[in-house]
Amino acid sequence: MKQLIAFDMDGTLAESKQRIDNEMGALLARLTRITTVAVISGGDWPQFEKQLVGALPNDAVCERFLVMPTTGTKLFRFESGEWTRVYADLFSDQERAKILDSLNKAVDEAGLRIDKPYGEQIEDRGSQITFSALGQQAPLEVKDKWDPDAKKRQALKAIVQPMLPGFSINIGGSSSIDITREGIDKAYAMGRLSEATGIAREAMLFLGDAIFPGGNDYPVKAAGIDTVKVRDPEETKRVIEAVAAWVE
Repeated sequence: MKQLIAFDMDGTLAESKQRIDNEMGALLARLTRITTVAVISGGDWPQFEKQLVGALPNDAVCERFLVMPTTGTKLFRFESGEWTRVYADLFSDQERAKILDSLNKAVDEAGLRIDKPYGEQIEDRGSQITFSALGQQAPLEVKDKWDPDAKKRQALKAIVQPMLPGFSINIGGSSSIDITREGIDKAYAMGRLSEATGIAREAMLFLGDAIFPGGNDYPVKAAGIDTVKVRDPEETKRVIEAVAAWVE
């Protein structure tokens, strides 16, 4: 039995930026009574509160639930009755200014600036800066149709990457890219989890919907950590049920 099971968020536990449903909440709570659970996503803590933490049922063992916003550059855990930030690898003012300037230029060059986005296109998350092509609050059905093959975001990445040596640009979600310091990806997050918990990588399992070359979950597999590729949240539920039934 694995000592820690980690999950991607969007497309794995819930649809993009949507709250986990009651069945998923109950299954995650069941899993916390068996092993340590972690969730890694590009979203920031407020998104986790809305989408995940606030939807966990009362019988979840929150002390065994770890939350890693902004691709693992932040870690939150439940201590003394409340969620506490353990660390945050924040950008310096100089790094932030460089990223924002380069990203704005690249967005204009790629022709991805739109007149009426659904909220801000560029969001500073402290340790990660995210470009959401249609705006942070775009409806799921609109986002899913915008760049299903990721070609638009690949083109944007190709423009901005040479402007930002020393930084990583990762395609995330259905209409966004995430910019972090170089080397920051979900494999990095799993390494930080190992450090924080003392659990060896060999004792971890990761579930995600983008475990394929170029997908933002793929670095975990490339790092040699055991992974399960899921199609969507419904398949994730079935995997959790199988793991829980095997252990219980």
